[in-house]
Amino acid sequence: MTQENFKRGDANRGKLRVFFGFAAGVGKTYSMLLEAHELVLLGKDVVVGYIEPHDRPETNALLKGLKQAPLKQYQYKDLTLKEPDIDYLIQTAPDVVLIDELAHSNAEGSRNRKRYQDIEELLQAGIDVFTTVNVQHIESLNDIVSEVTGIEVKETVPDTFFQQATLRVIDVEPDELIERLEQGKIYADENAKRALQNFFIPQKLDQLRGLAIQRASDHINRVRGKTSGMQNKLLAVVSDNYPKMAEKCIRWTARLAQGLGAEWTVIQIRHQADSISELPLAEKLGAEVVTIEEEDSFETVVEYAKLAGITDIIMGKNLRTPWYYKLFSEEWEDRLLKRLDDTELHLIPYKEKRSVFWEIPKKIIEGGGKDFGVAIVGVILATLVTEFMQYLHVGDQNLMLVYIFFVLLVARLTSGYFWSGLSSILSVLSFNWFFVEPLYSLTVYKQGYPITLVIMFVVALMISNLMVRLKKQADSAKEKEHQMEILYELNKQYVVADNQQQIFEITATYLARWLKRGVAIYDELGRLQHASGEKNQLLANSDESAVAFWSAKNQKEAGNGTDTLIGAKGFYLPIVASGQTLAVLGVLRNTSLPLENNQLNYLKLILTQLAVVLEQAQLKNQKEQIELENEREKVRSNLLRAVSHDLRTPLTAISGIAETLKENGSDLQTGTRQKLLQDIQEESQWLIRMVENLLSITRINMDTMAVKKNAEPLEEVVEAVYQHVQKVYPAEKLVVDLPADLIFIEVDPILMEQALFNLVENAFRHGTPKQPVDLKVYQAEGNTVFEIENSGEIPLSQFQKIQNNLTTEAEVPVDSKNGLGIGLSIVKTIVHAHGGRLALDNQNNKTIVKIYLPD
Repeated sequence: MTQENFKRGDANRGKLRVFFGFAAGVGKTYSMLLEAHELVLLGKDVVVGYIEPHDRPETNALLKGLKQAPLKQYQYKDLTLKEPDIDYLIQTAPDVVLIDELAHSNAEGSRNRKRYQDIEELLQAGIDVFTTVNVQHIESLNDIVSEVTGIEVKETVPDTFFQQATLRVIDVEPDELIERLEQGKIYADENAKRALQNFFIPQKLDQLRGLAIQRASDHINRVRGKTSGMQNKLLAVVSDNYPKMAEKCIRWTARLAQGLGAEWTVIQIRHQADSISELPLAEKLGAEVVTIEEEDSFETVVEYAKLAGITDIIMGKNLRTPWYYKLFSEEWEDRLLKRLDDTELHLIPYKEKRSVFWEIPKKIIEGGGKDFGVAIVGVILATLVTEFMQYLHVGDQNLMLVYIFFVLLVARLTSGYFWSGLSSILSVLSFNWFFVEPLYSLTVYKQGYPITLVIMFVVALMISNLMVRLKKQADSAKEKEHQMEILYELNKQYVVADNQQQIFEITATYLARWLKRGVAIYDELGRLQHASGEKNQLLANSDESAVAFWSAKNQKEAGNGTDTLIGAKGFYLPIVASGQTLAVLGVLRNTSLPLENNQLNYLKLILTQLAVVLEQAQLKNQKEQIELENEREKVRSNLLRAVSHDLRTPLTAISGIAETLKENGSDLQTGTRQKLLQDIQEESQWLIRMVENLLSITRINMDTMAVKKNAEPLEEVVEAVYQHVQKVYPAEKLVVDLPADLIFIEVDPILMEQALFNLVENAFRHGTPKQPVDLKVYQAEGNTVFEIENSGEIPLSQFQKIQNNLTTEAEVPVDSKNGLGIGLSIVKTIVHAHGGRLALDNQNNKTIVKIYLPD
């Protein structure tokens, strides 16, 4: 898996063509091979990745003439199993790959558990794939197929895998298929006899054929948009108390959504705290899953249906619901019909026993011996306190309140409902035994006391249950509050983060602290960016980076706890925004460090927030890069315009003088000829200095505005400038004032000499003629200051325009030599590249230009 393939897969996903049938032997593989030969004749590069080795001569004959990729071999017990070599196929990148048996489960040790996941990798790499599958392997039809055939199919393919596929239905009459089987064209003799007795029965084949045709029709309608035209939104309501019913509702809703081309959602009502908060089946079939708690679940469903504009609600109707349940509560479907009169309600009948409390011994003793001790001690303390209060004659009406108080206390200190219920029963028995006449007997003679004891029991039980519920809600609220605090703190840190690397470090640190395990973040190419937490070094190696790269490339979860690369030490989740992988999160995961459902859900919530933050950071970087490129282009344009004007003046003068000398050279006096030659020399020197300025610019890295600096003695830099000025302007006077101490400055000496020379030259040209120019150097406030002073003032507005590289053509002087040209703008570039700044000051008819360089 190379970076090149990664980019190719992102840019151009391959196409999937599925040869679809209702049973083995209809000719799916045969038709696929025939079409492959047609593509070869058209010049396509077609490779056979894997064909199931059935003993079918006609099919095997079609393999001749087709390139076949080598297979990977895996040892399982005493068997040698062969699977397609996905890495080889991605590396060779043919136009089309043929892979048989889409629903096949891979051999142990393969990268992916399912073959359709292998094909998904090929599609991501931009390779077209032909494959075969039967209708009984479609996940949403699994329950119907089981009813039709009496066989529960284990190997299934999620419906979402076919969303972008083209289907070619391979169909034959059931009688013809049975005839093929009898002739031994499908299975060997023994297998054929078994199939004729079990699966290949005309009635079953007719039903499967109808399912296949209906499914293909739904798929074509959805792909081409030929649905009913109604904007349907479906909602399946399921409960974790009835897992079988939930599966049936989800599959039924998936089939309806497929036929209507509708969006659909699944709401799972959680009654048990440790129930699974994810529904893999619903996600496989393309649903959005929402999990809600049992409390006020009805109102939540009603409000969600109203807000989301749900048109159809699908829910189960358990035919085994005890009759006495109906005495105390109204049926859900009746309540929904009253509240949502514009929504259609579909009831799926099912018979399933509810997971009741007393059927699970583990839940009965939830909390173990500790909670049992708390319940017993609570009853004993209640009895002692009541005995003491009776001794003080506080009134019999207050005695039972003591027991109720201790029942409430037991409910607060224990887990679950059982121990508070037990303490309620023991409290009533204890009160009757010790404080109701006849004493030390469970017999009650006193008038009204039996009713009092019953009321006491009911009140104690209701209060204890209420306390347990409040405690659970408080724990849930506390956990959610903690999660919100983490999100809040993360968002605060994200706001102040300067770059993507800081975002990675903040996220990994917080998640490692919260999960108490190693956490690592990788970039989109699987390179480790930051790791935090205990044993984070387990995630910092090439093998784990390869898993992270696979997750980024395919935009799917991978590693420990998934169906892909299960031997990894980490669990990897891609961080995706706008279809682009921005990073990958790796979390250490094993049997001793499992990821609970609530942790996983919250982790995905954080990753959603992280994806937004990373996308914003990326957009910000892109914006800054665009602005920088625009500024560079502006500088290049202005510089080119300024150079063209600056070069035009001396070249025009040289050309004119040369033409004069050519035409009138013999007639000119010696003095005039010498004057013209001197003008040519001056103009040529100006051109040389202009070229020197341009060469100085090329010494600066324009991408980073960086220069190569060395520690140079200040005197040598200024001495070089002085010598250059004396050579070019021998008639002008430059006064130099240097500090007494030896000073070293970190500069590129050639660039700094050019900058100082330009400033001195500008002072000579634009200051008062025949007046000296002062060059003073001193240190102040952590800077080395170069100060050039001349008589006469340069307007501040002109100075600013020159620094901006002559922003418009109108600002370019006709005679650049009299208008500063590009000299000062080059000075600004050089000074900024050294980390310094340039300043101009006019006072007392003098112009002072200063260069500040940090020490």
